[in-house]
Amino acid sequence: MNEPEIPLRIALIDAPRGVLFALQRGRSELVAAIRSSGAPICFDFTARLVVASDNRNVDFRGPFVQGRPGSRFVYVNSGTYAGDQKSCWSRRAKVPLTGIAASLARKLQATAKACLEAVIHGTARDGGPACGSVPLLETKWRVTKQSDNCGLCARTRHFS
Repeated sequence: MNEPEIPLRIALIDAPRGVLFALQRGRSELVAAIRSSGAPICFDFTARLVVASDNRNVDFRGPFVQGRPGSRFVYVNSGTYAGDQKSCWSRRAKVPLTGIAASLARKLQATAKACLEAVIHGTARDGGPACGSVPLLETKWRVTKQSDNCGLCARTRHFS
């Protein structure tokens, strides 16, 4: 079974200053921890792409991928959940991997030095870090150029 590794990026905009954010790998490992300065934060990582037999739907696998088939997601942790034991926040944002069509994955694979990117608000309605199931700002993942620094982000963390 061919499961190519594809690059993904989650960009947080408007994250509350001073809060530590980290990408979750597996059940409890934290990677890419970064403290928000108010500037956008990007997390780059990879996942294995699985195209369904109908050639229209996709699924993902890998250490950053959480959830069951058909409802996959990635966690972005903040506060104590990101390793900052002095924080008053203990939150996880659930970034959906749903809505990525096989046609978008094919476009990604045909574009040199590109990744699939999702943009989310880093701040929840109560002014704290984003938490729970978060909506994508542009309502969907998009193919964008991959570089050492994302166009939105002052700081990008790369992990695979």
